[in-house]
Amino acid sequence: QVQLVESGGGLVQTGGSLRLSCATSVGISSILAMGWYRQGPGKQRELVAVISSGGDTDYGDSVKGRFTISRDTAKNTVYLQMNSLKPEDTAVYYCNAVAGGMAYEGRGTQVTVSS
Repeated sequence: QVQLVESGGGLVQTGGSLRLSCATSVGISSILAMGWYRQGPGKQRELVAVISSGGDTDYGDSVKGRFTISRDTAKNTVYLQMNSLKPEDTAVYYCNAVAGGMAYEGRGTQVTVSS
C-alpha cells in the first residue's frame, strides 16, 4: 500500500510559479514511476509529467518548457515546479504512483491561476 499526499497548491496570478509536492509513504526507490495528472473544470484528465525509477522524465505537450518534475529520494518526495502559469493550468493536480503492480493516487491539490 502506497499513500500519497499532495501539497503546495493555491491561487496564483498569470505568469507566476508554484511548486507542488507529493510525499510518499514508502521509499521512492521501490516505486516504478511517479507522475502528476490534472483535471480542469469541464476538461478530461491529462498527463502533466512523469518520472521513472531511473529518473527519466516526460511531459504533456501543454506544459513542456514550463513545468519540471523532480524527486528527492531522501525525503521520499516528488515535486512539480510550475512556472509561467496560465489560466488554462487551473485544475486539480493529482499525484500518481505505480508500485508492485498497483496504481495509487493522492487526493489532489487545487491550483488556480487568475488572469
